[in-house]
Amino acid sequence: MNKPIAFFLCLFLLFLSCKTAKLSDAVAKEGRGEYYAAAQTYRKVYSKTSPKKTWLRGSIAFHMAECYREIGNAQRALGAYNNSIRYRYPDSSSVLHSAQMLHKLGKYGDAIKLYNAFLDSVPDNITAKNGITGCDSAVFWKKNPTLYVVKKMDKFNSRDGEFSPMLSGEKYDQLIFTSSRKEATGDEKSAITGLKNNDFFLAKQDEKGQWMKPVKMDSTLNTEFDEGCCTFSGDGATLYYTYCAEEEGIPKTAEIRKSSRSGAAWSAGERMDIFRDTLTMAAHPAVGADGYLYFVSDAKGGYGGKDIWRILLAEATVTRPENLGPEINTPGDEMFPYMREDGTLYFSSDGHPGMGGLDIFKAVQTVDGKWKIENMKSPVNSMADDFGVTFEGLKEKGFFSSNRNDSRGSDHIYSFERPGVQVFVEGWVLDKEEEVIDNAVVRMVGKDGSDKRIFTRNDGTYTAELVRGMEYVMLGSAPDYLNQKQTLSVPDEEKSETFYVDFYLAPISKPVLIENIFYDFDKATLRPESKKALDELIALLNDNPNVTIELLAHTDRKGSDAYNMDLSQRRAQSVVDYLIKGGIEKDRLTAVGYGKSEPKEVTKNLAKQYEFLPEGQKLDVEFIETLSPKEQEIADQINRRTEFKVLRTDYRLY
Repeated sequence: MNKPIAFFLCLFLLFLSCKTAKLSDAVAKEGRGEYYAAAQTYRKVYSKTSPKKTWLRGSIAFHMAECYREIGNAQRALGAYNNSIRYRYPDSSSVLHSAQMLHKLGKYGDAIKLYNAFLDSVPDNITAKNGITGCDSAVFWKKNPTLYVVKKMDKFNSRDGEFSPMLSGEKYDQLIFTSSRKEATGDEKSAITGLKNNDFFLAKQDEKGQWMKPVKMDSTLNTEFDEGCCTFSGDGATLYYTYCAEEEGIPKTAEIRKSSRSGAAWSAGERMDIFRDTLTMAAHPAVGADGYLYFVSDAKGGYGGKDIWRILLAEATVTRPENLGPEINTPGDEMFPYMREDGTLYFSSDGHPGMGGLDIFKAVQTVDGKWKIENMKSPVNSMADDFGVTFEGLKEKGFFSSNRNDSRGSDHIYSFERPGVQVFVEGWVLDKEEEVIDNAVVRMVGKDGSDKRIFTRNDGTYTAELVRGMEYVMLGSAPDYLNQKQTLSVPDEEKSETFYVDFYLAPISKPVLIENIFYDFDKATLRPESKKALDELIALLNDNPNVTIELLAHTDRKGSDAYNMDLSQRRAQSVVDYLIKGGIEKDRLTAVGYGKSEPKEVTKNLAKQYEFLPEGQKLDVEFIETLSPKEQEIADQINRRTEFKVLRTDYRLY
């Protein structure tokens, strides 16, 4: 954690004021971030320092409080801050931090009084203002909890500590978490936390879906140093995690490492060069479906404390990380990001208004790129630290970690589940031939400004959770395909339901059949039953306003070349005229009749429909004459078609 120059000056003056070896040890340990060891030493020095040495005792109490705050011991930090105030230590942050510790202990009324006292001297402090809002909200949230059911997972927990659970596996039947329990590697306790260094542990479900006892993971991942807070690549083959080493007994900066899986084994972790130096911390990685790696850092350019940043995984070695900005990040700490596959970001913060300590927040990006942030409220959040959430896919259930109701402040794993109403949308994103499209995305914009991006799975399907009573505009898109827009209105009813919305995208690189276009016999007049298909084409062109197209009309093999060419040209023009009448600009449309000069090539879809048509076969005269009369009629029908193809994608862009 970055500290101001004044802080280190205080440490230096403190060291000069007292020549004891123990005080110099405490100063050095705090400077290295060994907060647990420093707090223990400050406590001993404080008890031996005469009350008459007012400034010195106040200084020791303040720094002891800072160390206890860093390791999450709110009760002891509060007592030490109170002593620094009693001895009139000249740092107003003692009042602010005392208010935060009261807040974390659930003493909301007392916390508000101290927040207001701090605002008397620093009127515009956003941390104190958010603290008051959080205290007021916490009282209401405790009386009016959400529908989530939270349970402590005794099967996973130990006497020591475990946190940051991460579900994995196609059926979400494996859980990896971080723990300092006795089975962790090594015997030494960390000078930072007072606990053993953390290792990865794995719990699996049995064939009945019951969780089994956790076991320590592969030794290639677990070392004598700290490992934890992991995330997986989309295919599950790469593990990203936080690693904290020591050098000659001194903690080094946290870094993100990655490991690859070969069969059931994981390779030794390799450091990711996210920053160009080795001194800037990077921790708590989270892989998003959008291709970004989200993580935590106290790098320069942030908003105070620890912030959430992101970087494109594919370009991690050549681009600079991007801070998520002041809507997410505050002067406090924002940590433990987690991205659901529907693009919703979850993170923990002690800077946004909350119930005390770290609270879990949900963030959804709106159409204009801003973040809409929501506190998860009680019972998911508490007056203690709540963080490290993981979901079972798109279900409203999963696990998180919290140090609530633990007298020693140790973290443990809890389950959560919201029973009752759940509304989903699911469907396919395919091409017009019903083939899977690579890199397809469904964008969902809600009437409330929410903006989700859902990436399709390998089989072309997608799933997203909906909000009851919400109206959505949905857009299916993929590289080299035209966008397709659809709307969905979700009823505000107390029942679980799944809606189905499919997208069939038109390719830019080849002609696309316009189905159900009918003309009067031997004429170019469009029949009324063609209206639905042509109105859908108008909608498609409105969804893709920078596209120009050619309308292609084709006839069957019967009749002369000249006659068919003339008929097809008039039919193509009839379609263009209808589109112009429907509001499409004339210069976006070109009518071309091809007569019988370009017989249809049998697609995979047509071959599935008609066994007598081989895929890739052109329906030319020679082939059709080999068919039975009934089959010839079908082939002629297929050749009589109206298509469109994209000419340009930059209409009126410049």
